[in-house]
Amino acid sequence: MGKNRDLVFDTCQPEKELAFTQEEFDARLTRIRARMDHDGLDMLWLMSPESLYYVSGYTCIWYQAQSPRSWPATSGIAIHRDHDRFILFDTPSEAIMCRYVTCARDVRIFPMGGRRDGLSFVIDELTSEGWLSGGKVGLELHSYRPNPVISRRFEDAFAGAGMTIADGTDLIRELRWIKSPAEIACLEEAARITDIGLQAARDAIRPGVTELDVQAEMNYAMGKAGGEAAGLVLPVTSGAKANCGHAMPGRRVIQAGEQVNLDISGVYNRYHANAGRSFYVGEPPRDVLEYHKLSSGVFDVIDGVLRPGLRVADLVRATRAYYDEVGIWSDAGWVGGYELGLAFPPDWVGHFVYEMSDTDSDRVFEPGTVVNFESQFFAPRLSGITYYIDMLLFKTDGASRPLGFQPELVILDA
Repeated sequence: MGKNRDLVFDTCQPEKELAFTQEEFDARLTRIRARMDHDGLDMLWLMSPESLYYVSGYTCIWYQAQSPRSWPATSGIAIHRDHDRFILFDTPSEAIMCRYVTCARDVRIFPMGGRRDGLSFVIDELTSEGWLSGGKVGLELHSYRPNPVISRRFEDAFAGAGMTIADGTDLIRELRWIKSPAEIACLEEAARITDIGLQAARDAIRPGVTELDVQAEMNYAMGKAGGEAAGLVLPVTSGAKANCGHAMPGRRVIQAGEQVNLDISGVYNRYHANAGRSFYVGEPPRDVLEYHKLSSGVFDVIDGVLRPGLRVADLVRATRAYYDEVGIWSDAGWVGGYELGLAFPPDWVGHFVYEMSDTDSDRVFEPGTVVNFESQFFAPRLSGITYYIDMLLFKTDGASRPLGFQPELVILDA
């Protein structure tokens, strides 16, 4: 190796950039190992960005999600239920990064000769540790990382070492359902950033600007406020496109007399606070305005039942009864919600989802849980979906909708 490279690899130590304390990470590892014991898993092999971050603080801009075949995604974290440490495996390219973005005490870097494909190195190291001496290993079989071909390679390698393969996808996802106070603080800060993005969108939307202009202003304002890149491209849809829920923003020019919808998440330490809002450029037709009031009126109902320990079924029944009462249910697009929290591209939709059919669900919104609620209905005159999404945050001392930018049709000057 060259002397410059030796110097970097041996001595370079940027300042630590960890969002949480060591005590927080230790508590997570303890809960994971307890759940492994409950599920009968001897080892857990983790490769999804969310799991790597949750366990160690690991963040990166590139996870080899769609890489060339000669650059397979083989980095990851191994956890054994009998050991109070985990092992982080990564490529030489990320050796310096692992020193300052993770709390890992045991980092093992692939040898330079096999820097892109570390699978055999991982197996050899875990074998020498005695972590592959029979038993059951859990893999994240429902994660996009690694892709199916690489996943099968790991399955075959672990099986060849004498391990039984199990699906460990949900283990950490379910543990993440209850957020710690430190995570809740991140979500509250993310909500503040979301409000800034919403205000920036309100200021930007006017005749003659493009959807991409509006998206750029939202991203700029949130970035200036300390926000990070969201797990999804932030959609901005106008005119007839406002009838689409997941369309990409484009170069279409916004015009007077049109509805504009946006879906936004402020992000702080990778924790997402989600909101959806509808805007109208100019005075909306009366029937359109009244319809939006009916859709957004559901949040008054939610405020009336919101409390720690609220049953999912009770929320569903109360909101569905409201929609039936005001007579708009037959025009429903999608109504319900999902867990919010830790997320990396390409998604911010959490593990738990509830819908209006969940009238008998026994799930409870315990203190430490955070979800959104989406009220999407097709409004008159093909004007667009009523795009109202708000965040529900449950704490020990109460529950709230922490976003200040209220879910109602925003009427803008044309």
